[in-house]
Amino acid sequence: MSDALARPAATGEPAAPRPNAVVAVLAFGGIVVSLMQTLVIPIIPELPQLLHASASDTVWAVTATLLAAAVATPVMGRLGDMYGKRRMLLLSLAMLVAGSVTAALSDSLTPMIVGRALQGLASGVIPLGISIMRDELPAERLGSATAMISASLGVGGALGLPAAALIAEGLNWHMLFWVSAGLGVVAAVLVLGVVPESEVRTGGRFDLPGAIGMAVGLVCLLLAISKGADWGWAGGTTLGLFATAVVVLLAWGLFELRVDAPLVDLRTTARRQVLVTNLASVAIGFAMFSMSLVIPQLLQLPEQTGYGLGRSLLTSGLVMAPSGLVMMAVAPVSAIVSRTRGPKVTLMTGALIVAAGYGLNIVLMSQVWHFVLASCVIGAGIGFTYGSMPALIMSAVPASETGAANSLNTLMRSIGTSTASAVAGVVLAHMTTRFGPYALPSENGFRTVLAIGAGAALLGFLVASFIPRQRTAVLGEPVAAGEPAPAGAKVR
Repeated sequence: MSDALARPAATGEPAAPRPNAVVAVLAFGGIVVSLMQTLVIPIIPELPQLLHASASDTVWAVTATLLAAAVATPVMGRLGDMYGKRRMLLLSLAMLVAGSVTAALSDSLTPMIVGRALQGLASGVIPLGISIMRDELPAERLGSATAMISASLGVGGALGLPAAALIAEGLNWHMLFWVSAGLGVVAAVLVLGVVPESEVRTGGRFDLPGAIGMAVGLVCLLLAISKGADWGWAGGTTLGLFATAVVVLLAWGLFELRVDAPLVDLRTTARRQVLVTNLASVAIGFAMFSMSLVIPQLLQLPEQTGYGLGRSLLTSGLVMAPSGLVMMAVAPVSAIVSRTRGPKVTLMTGALIVAAGYGLNIVLMSQVWHFVLASCVIGAGIGFTYGSMPALIMSAVPASETGAANSLNTLMRSIGTSTASAVAGVVLAHMTTRFGPYALPSENGFRTVLAIGAGAALLGFLVASFIPRQRTAVLGEPVAAGEPAPAGAKVR
């Protein structure tokens, strides 16, 4: 890997890439993409009026991003392995810019949905960035660098809420998307100037039937999860989507096992280390998002309820912001633990910290500082877990498949967050209290969601315990099972 730093760059690529600059640019790209995901939260209640549509229709401005991201993440990862990760990274940022401009120019629902879908197609930036790091960075830098870019997902989400609220309150709402477009352009220019193109390629022909099958299956699954509460969990549409997802994904799996160059190498994915890490990622993704669903609502509910704090959206965002900074701060610590004790230990430690943070929040939820403390503890745990997952994945797959493998892991986390949203919605809709003419989520409802988040983190801990013991080299580079360890490597 260190040889990549000395090789001459191809035409149009930056020469002599510097590791620090590469890490900084890729982390910035991850933050820009994760900012996009929280961009519309401050204006969701106003979207029906702004776009002249019903509330049930404007929800698609959020759902379209979710569905597009689910499809694009693994596809971009595979295309990156085949045709160049930097090239696909730039294409992803171009779609982010195009989507942001489309949404910024929109005053009706259809162009807004198109713009948000294009933004969702940029979600492959983070797994592609992690894969570029494996190809380009020296071994001693890989652990801390991948932990840093993994943490950027949480950092962007945490910092995006107060920033978006500030822009939405002080400026025209279209500025949210113009800012997103500007940041996307800056990220693309930096990638062009700093990030080299990897020479590690798989070649072959793109598996278009596999991509279509996976897209249909994932869209049906996530649509049923995200809209089930609105359509009714026992309704024909919801059950039909779940059934279609099962049938299509099973057929897709059989097809992928038989094709010569599959979109997703299921045999590699079925390796114990990869499979168990992905299962743990679903649980951790669920646990991470539970915090985002509970804390802002409790902060904004009226004080007259007896448990709400009556704060503004901007204040709620500022309360959540420190958790993102904590995620970034613990990334180097996560890398040190992974290097000395193995990424399995890091993942399990992070899961326990997340569970402890939720336990703390169940007890402390009456003052603003309570939520700052709880979110920071949870953020620290997420920083540990998200920093360890790429190391576990990359140590078990060939270098030529890291793009697809990291993208699949990112998708597993997204499925966890989508499921958390659906479960929390059901709990809060059924555990309510009367407040004048309105039915609001009750205090016990919020505590139940927090308890479920803690349970999901503990489930992630339990699942992670089944990951095989790691063989970790002295310099901290994970060693795949079955491969000879470098001289001096230690078994973890």
